[in-house]
Parts: sequence; structure tokens; C-alpha cells
Amino acid sequence: MSRLRIVHRTGFRYEKPATASYNEARMLPHSREGQFVLQATLDITPTATQHSYADYWDTRVSTFEVLTPHQLLSVTATSIVDVRAMPQSTRVVDWDELAARIPLSLSLAEGITQTPATAPDEEMIALAQRIRAEGRDVDATAFEICRTVGEAMEYRSGVTGVNSTARDAWPARSGVCQDIAHVALGVLRAIGIPARYVSGYLHPDPTAPIGQPVIGESHAWVEWYSGEWRGYDPTNLAEIGESHVYVGHGRDYGDVPPLRGVYAGPSASELFVSVEVTRLE
Repeated sequence: MSRLRIVHRTGFRYEKPATASYNEARMLPHSREGQFVLQATLDITPTATQHSYADYWDTRVSTFEVLTPHQLLSVTATSIVDVRAMPQSTRVVDWDELAARIPLSLSLAEGITQTPATAPDEEMIALAQRIRAEGRDVDATAFEICRTVGEAMEYRSGVTGVNSTARDAWPARSGVCQDIAHVALGVLRAIGIPARYVSGYLHPDPTAPIGQPVIGESHAWVEWYSGEWRGYDPTNLAEIGESHVYVGHGRDYGDVPPLRGVYAGPSASELFVSVEVTRLE
């Protein structure tokens, strides 16, 4: 088990003061199997009243509005979480049983529905069919898809944007974790494996001394259903373990953005982000 402190700062700078803004944040983890949240607070500047709820996907959402002119909106999420590695599932279904379960479960039916962000191109579909034809069970097939996608793609920032899709990233074989997750989801869903996009945090250096803050990141990985939900990080070719902190999941990035909002005013806005992760024990 590891205990991690995550400090995630993000917000918007405006060229000229915005007269008002309306926002929602999905930056705070909640307790679930494999992690226990000891602390989770959200600080907002300028001061704003917060309202919290769990959305359709059971992600913790904080909504707030700033109704006075402001040139900077800053949101800081501070969390302390105990994380432990999960044992691999032994409850694996076969392909026929998976196909029979999907119509009976809304979450599984949603998990095989492509979105504009994950919709595969012909090459991605061919990759899915090739791996499926190799005769593995559902879980091993899903794992092989995520591994193959992760190995094929290079992590490169700046080559894609927040609105880029799997069809944009796969031909270039590059992108950030969001893009790699979208490609993996598109390939998994192409052969009927329910899968979902996971938003969270990653401690990038397990060798860092206890108490030493390191530059972390808001991260994305995938979960697929093969009897129960199993997570994997295709960007780092890694099982989900003591370095990953779960925040929420959805069909794609659009269901779990850390911060989004609208504002009133004539000026353009610029998003800023920083994440600091510290291993406490």
C-alpha cells in the first residue's frame, strides 16, 4: 500500500476581466475498491460557494459560480489517498456469456457504444479483428489490444488537442494519455468488449523518497469488462496499482474533464494546469 498526497491546481486566466463564470470540477477522488480517501478538499479563488453531487457515472462533481469580475480563476484540489494494488480477477466470462450479458446491463451496453472521440478507422477495426482471431479469451484479448496500442503509440504532447479523436491520433501513432486511451477504447469496442475511459492521477516516480514532491500529472487509462471491470494503463504499459489514483470514469474524456465552464465577458481565456504528487508512506 502507498499513501499519496495530490495537489492539482488548474484554472483560467482572462485577457480582460470576466464578469461572471459558471464551472464544474471533477478533480476529487472518492473511496472505492483499491483506494481509500483520507482527505479531499477543493479551494477556489475568487471565493465561491460550492455544491457537490455524484453524476450519472458516480463521479464526484463540484459546481460553483463566480459572479464578480475576475481576471483569474484558480481551483486547487488537495487529496490524500491510500492506494493498494488489486489482485487480478479470476471471474472471467467467455465470449458467448459476455454477449449474453451486454443486453441485460446498461453499463455494459454503454461500454460498447462508440463515441465521436473513440470511433475507430478501418485500420483500428482491422487490428481489433486480427487480435480477436488469435483465439484468446475475453480478458487476454483486451489486454493484448491495450498492450499493442500502447506499444504502437508514442507519448508526445502538442501534437493533439483536447478535442482530438482516436481517428486523429492513431494515424500519427502519437498523442497524450487521453488520445492513447481513446484509441484503446475504440479498438476494444470494435469487437464488442465493453470498455470505459478512466480519469485520475499518476505518481510517475515510484523511486522518489517519502515526503519528496514530484511533478505528476492528471492521467487517463482504460477499464474493460471481462467478468468484472479490470483497469490497465496503455500509455505506460502498466497494470493499475499503487501509483494510480482513480477520480472517475465515463464513455470518453468528455464525460470526466477535470475542469470546464462558461464565462461572460469579451476576453479570451487560457487554461493552466499543474499537478504535484507526494508519497507519504
